[in-house]
Amino acid sequence: MSDEHPQSPAPTTVEEPAQEDAEREELAEQLARAEDRYRRALADLDNLRKRTAREVERRIEESRESLLREWLEAVDSVERALSMTPEGPVQEGLRSVLGQMEAILARHGVQRIGRPGEPFDPERHDAVAVRDEDDRPDRTVVQVVRSGFAIGDRVLRPAQVVVSRRPEPEA
Repeated sequence: MSDEHPQSPAPTTVEEPAQEDAEREELAEQLARAEDRYRRALADLDNLRKRTAREVERRIEESRESLLREWLEAVDSVERALSMTPEGPVQEGLRSVLGQMEAILARHGVQRIGRPGEPFDPERHDAVAVRDEDDRPDRTVVQVVRSGFAIGDRVLRPAQVVVSRRPEPEA
C-alpha cells in the first residue's frame, strides 16, 4: 500500500474572503447601476409615449380644425347664394343644403358665434365697422356681417360684426 494521502485543498487565506467580498460589492454596485439605468430608460420611454400621444392628438385636432375652416367657406358661399336668390325652389334647395351643412358642423361640435345684441368680445368678434346707436349700449353687436364659429371655447373663426358706439353728446 502506498502511503499517498489524498490532496487536501490548500488552506484558505484571509485575503480570499476579503477579495470575494470586494467582488460581491463591485457586482452589487454594477447591478444597482444597471437597474438604475433600466428604470431611467423605462421612465424615458414612458415620457416619450406620452409626449408622442399628445403630439398626435394636437396634430389630429389641427387637421380637423383646418378641414372645418374650409367647410365654413362652403357654408359662406351657400349663405351668399341664399341672399342673392329670389324666393322659389332654388332658395328652398339652398336652405336644405345649408341645413345639412349646419347639421354636419353641429355633429362635430361646431356652433355659430356672434349674434346681434350680445356684447362685443374681441376674442370672438372682429369689428368691421362701428355705428353710432342711441338705443343700444356701447360696444354691442348691431349686425353680423359674417358668422363666426367655435368648437367649445376655441374660436375657429371670429364673427365679423358691426359694433355700436354711443354718439358723443353735442356741446
